[in-house]
Amino acid sequence: MTTAVAETSFKDVMAGVGGPVTIVTAFDEGAPHGTTVTAFASLSLDPPMVTLALSEGSTLLPKIIRSGRFGVNLLAASQEELATRFARRDVDRFVGAHWHTDSGLPRLAGCLGWVACDVARTVPGGDHLLILGSVTDAQRTNSPESPLIYVDRAFGMLRPGLGTMPAVTSRTVS
Repeated sequence: MTTAVAETSFKDVMAGVGGPVTIVTAFDEGAPHGTTVTAFASLSLDPPMVTLALSEGSTLLPKIIRSGRFGVNLLAASQEELATRFARRDVDRFVGAHWHTDSGLPRLAGCLGWVACDVARTVPGGDHLLILGSVTDAQRTNSPESPLIYVDRAFGMLRPGLGTMPAVTSRTVS
């Protein structure tokens, strides 16, 4: 069992680990659903696979399990408002969002990348479920925009080409 002090220390350390900001989507009963996720990464090249982690309390998790499919929208730095909206539980996340169906999944407009997946396996991990996805489609746009990242409890963006270490700009998320 984790102590409160250890949990706080762990959260503080992990806050310094930047991650890509994505919106994971799925259809359930014909309606689009999605949520903001930073626990997303590539897993395998052969075969192409990704991994994402969702809280056991996630409203999207049972929809992905039922459908057996999910999409990952890699957000651009200019899509911070979209990331914030899809992180909220008190709004219809798709109202006002520009999206279309791609590979049978909800795909948001203006994203830097898109990955469509079939659920290959799920693995329990504490209070989260790790979803291993077999990639069925992957596309990257030609946008010159930087990806949106989340680090130190704030959205930011990497600015490649500003020296040997990318610079990070950020605003704290309330």
